[in-house]
Amino acid sequence: MAEYRSRVAALPLLLISTFLVSHARAVETGPVTVFDLRYACQIDRNDRAQVTMAWDHCHAAAVLQGLVNREQPMLYLRYVDSQHQAKNVDDYWLETLSRPGQWLAGRSVETVPTLVDLVAKFRSSINGVVLYDPAVAATSNVASTVAGVQGLLPVRFDVTPGSLYDQLVVNGPRLPIKVRLIQPDGTSLFTGQGMIPGMDRPSTGSAKCDAYLWMKHFYMDTGLVNGAFGAYYLDQYWIKRPQNAVLNHHCLTNQDYFVSQKAFFFDLHVWGDETPVDDPAQKVGTDLATLKELLLSAYEHGGKSKMIHIGGFVPWAHKYTSHGSAGGSHAPVPSEWEYGKVISAYNGFMDADAISYGAMANASFFTHFPLKDRYPQPWVTRDQLRKRGYLTEDGQVDFAGRDFVIFYVGDYDCAAWLYQRTMDIWDDPARGKLPLMWCISPVLDRRAPMAMDLLRSTATPNDYFASADNGAGYLEPGMLQEPRGLSGLPSGLDAWAAHNKAFYDRWGLSITGFIIYAHGPQLDQAGLDCYASFSPNGIVPSGGPATLLHKNMPVLRFDHDINEGNPKVAGKHVVDRIARRRKEGMPPFHWFRNILKTPTWYVSVVDEVHALNPKIELLDAPTFFELYRIHLQNQ
Repeated sequence: MAEYRSRVAALPLLLISTFLVSHARAVETGPVTVFDLRYACQIDRNDRAQVTMAWDHCHAAAVLQGLVNREQPMLYLRYVDSQHQAKNVDDYWLETLSRPGQWLAGRSVETVPTLVDLVAKFRSSINGVVLYDPAVAATSNVASTVAGVQGLLPVRFDVTPGSLYDQLVVNGPRLPIKVRLIQPDGTSLFTGQGMIPGMDRPSTGSAKCDAYLWMKHFYMDTGLVNGAFGAYYLDQYWIKRPQNAVLNHHCLTNQDYFVSQKAFFFDLHVWGDETPVDDPAQKVGTDLATLKELLLSAYEHGGKSKMIHIGGFVPWAHKYTSHGSAGGSHAPVPSEWEYGKVISAYNGFMDADAISYGAMANASFFTHFPLKDRYPQPWVTRDQLRKRGYLTEDGQVDFAGRDFVIFYVGDYDCAAWLYQRTMDIWDDPARGKLPLMWCISPVLDRRAPMAMDLLRSTATPNDYFASADNGAGYLEPGMLQEPRGLSGLPSGLDAWAAHNKAFYDRWGLSITGFIIYAHGPQLDQAGLDCYASFSPNGIVPSGGPATLLHKNMPVLRFDHDINEGNPKVAGKHVVDRIARRRKEGMPPFHWFRNILKTPTWYVSVVDEVHALNPKIELLDAPTFFELYRIHLQNQ
């Protein structure tokens, strides 16, 4: 490396630039290294040795990938299998992107047989090891944070022969330990007693929270962490309960992107009225207080104007909720909403990788996909509406006894769900037979840009795109408004508007298909003004007035979820709900939310609806929202 630097330093500036550009192109067109990690999902969950192996290998592989792919797309993992097709999801994307004319066309593939071999291959990307403590679960997430900042591999301390520690530190490449989150003698560094190590601060009484506050002090408050990125992923507590959910739902392979961004990692309880199942001896509220400190530091070091992009989700099947053995008293959905409320108070939003499609691999690879500057979408004109028979000559909506329907085709508010389900939902042969409003968060272009581009490049005239909840990221927008509960910070509306405007402009969006208020306040005038600035053609909030025209932005309140698997049952639900709404005096515009349904399902549902009431008409999104706006203007 020293010889390489000296040679480059001797070159004239122009030659240096030419050399570096040529070198970058050589890397981009060189082979893709593929590592098959699927063995980590083919384990006996009752065998602790296999469980710990799966954890250790997935953790190290994901972090290594984040480091290797930080500048160039070089390392690719095979890991996530489809739950609906006999195919690996990672294979699907690699094959799709390698077709003639596509991004990876012409790049060869090299495979590496073992994780130790993979570490050896990319040894130059690794500065050493951050060693973490199996007795303090939180140290696995602290290790991920440290690893991203310092270019280290996270390794769990385990002296068992054959463990990853044994293979990488004691033997094999003998990686040097650069940061210890455990004492040299194997006892815990964080004990929940005395002073937090290295700090002039008394312990919180919780080893878990002490570890995170140590991370905050040395890595977040110093600006080493990129405060605009966070990651809420399950820590090594998973090892105790791998049977609680889909095996890959530790979501370790999701970490690569956030490592590449030098994000902060955490796994903390969002409720302040109970102790967490993984740390029952702590003082009530300590987890929440710690989380608020982390979020405030992130806000001060990158999250004021950029917003804080937080991957992951409440690990509701394992911790913190009333589900199964998760040990909490709050149900999963209210816990999701409480989490949204907390992070929104600090300008945070979710990229909500949730069960059971929460696992994703290779985002650090895909983030280099070359997107276009703009993906425009047309809007309908009044003249077009008139010619199609929807407007009278005097500009009134011509209902002719009809009821108009729009489906919120969701939920695509996280990269993992889009990543896993494109191959069976978007590629469904019935797509294009009906007008569908695909509601996809535009911020997913950070982790799944290739999927966003694929959807646009293969869309039919019947496929139209709006934003998922609640814009370019899932948060509770009322928590951005002053006065802000929990944080007391100044308004975050300007930051949210600027954040969304950039994404909406790139993707040609003008509709926010759903806004979840949940545990936060409803949008006030300032909040509505904020949305009108980037979503002028419509929003669908979960509360507030049933109908509203705000500065020419149509507002239609959320109505019903229609998620029955049987299309006949779903179709009857639609018809019955419309009849009830009309009896209640609602206008003939009806919005229904659906989650992960295929185009084939929609075709069958609409057939059933028409059999029961042929006067119900499914519209494309521009027609629906423009007619609704005209209707409101004429009231």
